[in-house]
Amino acid sequence: MAHPVDVHVGKRVRHRRWLVGMTQQQLAQKVGIKFQQIQKYETGANRISASRLWDIADALDVPVSFFFEGIEADQVENAETSKAEKSESVPADILGDKEALDLVRSYYAIPENQRRRLFELARVLSDVA
Repeated sequence: MAHPVDVHVGKRVRHRRWLVGMTQQQLAQKVGIKFQQIQKYETGANRISASRLWDIADALDVPVSFFFEGIEADQVENAETSKAEKSESVPADILGDKEALDLVRSYYAIPENQRRRLFELARVLSDVA
């Protein structure tokens, strides 16, 4: 069974990698390991050593602390979820959804004035639903 901290750090690695549009293979090459190891890190199956986390942070252009952000909230949320299933339509790990990340990337590629109008449209549509 993977340790919750290893799972959290792995998710953060995956999220950042997706946000910058990097493949597992590309990250692995930058760090000097095989992509299968990146897969294991991202699932929390393998722990990331301090020096390897340093290299990954450098490759993804974030501070090492980035990988630990939100860990307290994540642990509290997991505890609450295990007590009772959430009835929300939004997944708890929204950044874990590739479609959601693609949507966010596309959203920020839209000029700001059009983006504001799109946001308002989405807000109105979600209120109707």
